[in-house]
Amino acid sequence: MGTTRSILAGAAVLSMLASSAFADDMTGMVTRIDRLNSTISIQQTQKGTVGSSAGGAGALQEYKAKDAVMLDAVHAGDRVTYSATDNNGTGTLTKLQKQ
Repeated sequence: MGTTRSILAGAAVLSMLASSAFADDMTGMVTRIDRLNSTISIQQTQKGTVGSSAGGAGALQEYKAKDAVMLDAVHAGDRVTYSATDNNGTGTLTKLQKQ
């Protein structure tokens, strides 16, 4: 019984982490673009909270662009807002806008 509860608790935690990692309207800075493979790496910036500095570094994520044309308007170092989904364990960028 204890093992089952541990497994269910672990699954719940992973579910919450996955949903927060792929939430809508995230912000970040482009660190790398691979236009040949239509991938982009974005350093997610943390939202400002009491007692922290806004714009702090967050997780670095690599995404596959839904449409390669999305990557044409941005360059490494650009600050962006974006949305992504999780398709079979791979992050897919669905929206990308330069700030």
